[in-house]
Amino acid sequence: MHKSGFVNIVGNPNVGKSTLMNLLVGERISIATFKAQTTRHRIMGILNEPDLQICFSDTPGVLKPNYKLQEQMLQFSESALQDADVLLYVTDMVDTPDKNADFLEKVQHMDVPVLVLINKIDLTEGAANTILAQKVDEWHAVLPKAEIYPISALHRFGVDQVLSRIKELLPESPAYFDKDTWTDKPARFFVTEIIREKILLYYDKEIPYSVEAVVNSFKETDDLIRIEATIFVERESQKGIIIGHQGVALKRVSTEARCELERFFGKKIYLQCFVKVDKDWRSSERAMKQFGYDLE
Repeated sequence: MHKSGFVNIVGNPNVGKSTLMNLLVGERISIATFKAQTTRHRIMGILNEPDLQICFSDTPGVLKPNYKLQEQMLQFSESALQDADVLLYVTDMVDTPDKNADFLEKVQHMDVPVLVLINKIDLTEGAANTILAQKVDEWHAVLPKAEIYPISALHRFGVDQVLSRIKELLPESPAYFDKDTWTDKPARFFVTEIIREKILLYYDKEIPYSVEAVVNSFKETDDLIRIEATIFVERESQKGIIIGHQGVALKRVSTEARCELERFFGKKIYLQCFVKVDKDWRSSERAMKQFGYDLE
C-alpha cells in the first residue's frame, strides 16, 4: 500500500507557516523571518518515504488585499483550499478566528480533514494552560469538525504528532512526483527568495515589501554557479536605500545571499546584484506576470 496526497498550509500572516513547512519537509524550502508577509507564492515541499509521498504547500498569509500583488497572494492561499487532501490551518496564541472571516468560512465548508495547529504556545507565560484552553474552545466553536493541536514549530513541540496524524489521513495513491523530487520550484526561484529574505532581515519599514528580485542569468558548472540578479524597487529613493552609501548596503545583502546560496546549492556561488526602479510594480498587471505571480 502506498499513500500520497496534498497537505496545504494556510493561515493569517506571521503565525509560523513557513517554519512549520520546513520542519515537516525536513528541508529549508520557504524563507522564514520575523516579519509578516514573508511568503508571496504558493511553494511546494515534498516529503518522500518508501510507502508514501506528502506534497506540502506553504502559502501567503491571508489578508485583505490593498494592491495587485496582495490580490495574487490571496489567490494562492485560496487555491490551496481547492486541491487539499488534508488542510493545516495554522494560528497562534494571539490570533483570533474573527480575522479574515470570509476565508475562514470557506474552510468551514471543506469536506477534507482540517487540522488546526495553535502555534507559538511557548510564548505564553503565567496562566499558559488557561489561555491555551480558551484558544482551543475558540477554534473548536468555529471549526467543530477540525482536530486541534497545540504546537511550537520553533521548538518542534507537537510537530511529530501532527506529521503522524497526516500520514494516517493520507489517501491510498501512487506518488504524484518522482521520488527524488523535493519541490515544484526551479533553482532560480530559490535564488530570488534568498535575496528577498536578506532584504527582509536588513531593511526596515516599507522597503522589503516594495522589493522583488529576478534572476537574469544562471550559469552552472561542476564547481561554480554564476548568477546575475536584479532587485526591483518602486521609487528612486528606495533604490538609494537598497544600495546604501558607496554601495555598502547592497554589498552586505549580496554577500549574505551568496553565503546562503552556497549552503543551499552545495557549491561556490558568484553573485552579482543590480538595482532598478519599476514604478508601482505591486499594482501592475504586467509586473505580476513578469515576476511570476500569475496563478497557473
